[in-house]
Amino acid sequence: MFKTNSKPAPLREGQVDTMIGSQVVIRGDLQFSGGLYIEGRIIGKLIAADGQPASLTLAENGSIEGEVRAPVVVINGTLHGDVYASERVELASKARVEGNVHYKVVEMTAGSQLTGRLIHADAQHADATAALPPPEAAITAAALVD
Repeated sequence: MFKTNSKPAPLREGQVDTMIGSQVVIRGDLQFSGGLYIEGRIIGKLIAADGQPASLTLAENGSIEGEVRAPVVVINGTLHGDVYASERVELASKARVEGNVHYKVVEMTAGSQLTGRLIHADAQHADATAALPPPEAAITAAALVD
């Protein structure tokens, strides 16, 4: 009777499905999908649902104390925690971030502040494989122990 689409519809740029107002304080972890716009204060992790389109926008007077994981993250407020964006991170002019930003594409506007590291998604994979010793080094180290 009703036709169901197995693939979720993509988000429109700037789409807002849920807004957390400026007078709201939430303590605890949140899982979301769609467009989430935050003017209030979140103390906890914000994690986008797997396989669903999701974007998080932190307004100028909004704040988050905790980890953020979403495909698209736009920050113009204060964030204390690491950011993991599988698609894009935008740090607007009033952004104040204390934590590492893991990104595929990043845009930083003049005036934004980051106290932490920018870590490209491909660099993480390269660092993980570079940390492994070459096979011959492992054999040499083992031979020295005997």
